[in-house]
Amino acid sequence: MYAERLPPHDIEAEEATLGSVLIDGGMLPRVATLLRPDDFYRERNRYCYEACLSLFSRNEAINQVTVAHELDSLEHLDEVGGPAYLSHLVSVVPTPLHVENYASIVSRTATLRRLIQAAGEIATLGYDGAGDVENVLTKAEDILFRLRTRQPTRAFVSLREVLDQYLEEKASVMEPLERQALPVVSGFESLDELLGGLQRSDLVILAGRPSFGKSSLALNVSLNVARSGGVVGIFSLEMSREQLALRLLASEADVDGHRLRLGLYTEAEEQRIMDAIGTLSEMPIYVDDTPLQGVVEMRSKARRLHMERGLDLLVVDYIGLIQGDGRSQNRVQELTEITRALKGLARDLNVVLIVVSQLSRAVEMRPTHRPQLSDLRDSGTIEQDSDVVTFIFREDQYYTEEEWEQRFPERIYPKNIAEIIVAKHRHGPTGSVQLYFRDQLARFEDLAKEEAV
Repeated sequence: MYAERLPPHDIEAEEATLGSVLIDGGMLPRVATLLRPDDFYRERNRYCYEACLSLFSRNEAINQVTVAHELDSLEHLDEVGGPAYLSHLVSVVPTPLHVENYASIVSRTATLRRLIQAAGEIATLGYDGAGDVENVLTKAEDILFRLRTRQPTRAFVSLREVLDQYLEEKASVMEPLERQALPVVSGFESLDELLGGLQRSDLVILAGRPSFGKSSLALNVSLNVARSGGVVGIFSLEMSREQLALRLLASEADVDGHRLRLGLYTEAEEQRIMDAIGTLSEMPIYVDDTPLQGVVEMRSKARRLHMERGLDLLVVDYIGLIQGDGRSQNRVQELTEITRALKGLARDLNVVLIVVSQLSRAVEMRPTHRPQLSDLRDSGTIEQDSDVVTFIFREDQYYTEEEWEQRFPERIYPKNIAEIIVAKHRHGPTGSVQLYFRDQLARFEDLAKEEAV
């Protein structure tokens, strides 16, 4: 019954989307998060969209002339119908202002086509599946999961919206242009003194082993920058925006994060939580917790946020979860392209870009456990393309207090002491500073401040 039917598609919506982008290249960031090249049913439209994305990734103008040149260099110009087809795309656009509506239609029909394809794959599993039914069901679920992960990604959401949602569940901009020339202050005096502040257009790597506080430190810096009036964007590829908001709330309210999640707090703490929600809601922090996204999508979202709100600091947590474009032969090559694209993004937006990264297991094999630049996981280009590389090193993660007293009886046990090692600094000296980590609050503090308490 279905053999004679064409797969779902809408050629007019595809042409209107492309025509809108050709009329106004600034429209591409508005649709790049919704559409991928293979969302286009007609092949020549897919070629045109790929050409637009290539120009966008190089920060070049997008119009009929540049797209025609790009198509020609890719040897696709004749296949799409030459410059005449690009003129046709422009002529059929009712208005480019509705580009997101056109793109949504293209995305929806592409999803329906993939659903049909997935149904066919599941049917094949049903016909061929013999023996372990659970294994067949798992494969069928994986097919549907892959389909869901290709859905349009979520965009930035203000921290206020996340906290408002938290309150509801519990109960049932831009700065002056002169600011763009100033460095961004991390809020930690010792670190700012060593680095001279965080310099705009810099790619800053924040690396460490699991559970050492990498994400917490990145969030603390974000909070400090926002508190001083800076605009912060956070790509949280690992934590959901609700988890991230609760971490910030625990830190700001001075309430144990575990008890906050369980709702086990005193009346005095509840008042601090309410006050903290009010404070955080006014801060210009924007969160995107879309998992499994690539640099092109992130670049589009960041540029759009920068145009609408202005950006001082952008955080990516973490680099290992950024998807490659699928064209590289291995993950190391993918990370090479990713780090170069991230550096380009920092320069393009003139913002500080902090990227959280994992360290390899080589640290564990070293007697001192102190990290080195060679420990950056999977790719040496992370070191090459970055302007600043910092490591979090905590000796109390490797020794209990009893073990420490036996091995180093002359030294005080460094409980909750985090050494921030600046292993690379393109603009100045390397070195290290010490911060105090309140793990229950997921909060770092200047060590001098902690000793004064």
